[in-house]
Amino acid sequence: MAIIVNLDVMLAKRKMSLTELSSKVGITMANLSILKTAKAKAIRFSTLEMICEVLQCQPGDILEYQVKDLNNESNLKKPNF
Repeated sequence: MAIIVNLDVMLAKRKMSLTELSSKVGITMANLSILKTAKAKAIRFSTLEMICEVLQCQPGDILEYQVKDLNNESNLKKPNF
């Protein structure tokens, strides 16, 4: 996956538990856990906004795009000759 979720990093920086974030944001522990482990397929902007408000951070502190290495030989198609 090219999107990296750094929610655990922000929680550690703010010395906050997932349980505490869950109660402050009003999101279930299960849904936060899915987000934290990068298994979520999507996130609502309103949810992201609430998380950022509680953690006093920017969306880019939580979500990161990792550029795929196009020079990596395993990503390139090999010729069929």
